[in-house]
Amino acid sequence: MNIASEMKSDEVLRVKLEVLRREHRDLDDAIHALQEKSTGDSFTLKRLKKQKLSLKDRIAQIEDQLTPDIIA
Repeated sequence: MNIASEMKSDEVLRVKLEVLRREHRDLDDAIHALQEKSTGDSFTLKRLKKQKLSLKDRIAQIEDQLTPDIIA
């Protein structure tokens, strides 16, 4: 793999990471709004929280790919 393609793949990962972080924040806002309602749907709330956790895992995977392995 040459340097140009590595840089492109890193750039793609960084864009994906930003999109996932934005989705994570949006879900967080939606969860808070739903919790503030007295008639909040518990099923929807659980589904949103599950999606948020899934996004968190995907964000962690991409961050690991972007972080270079350093052997101390």
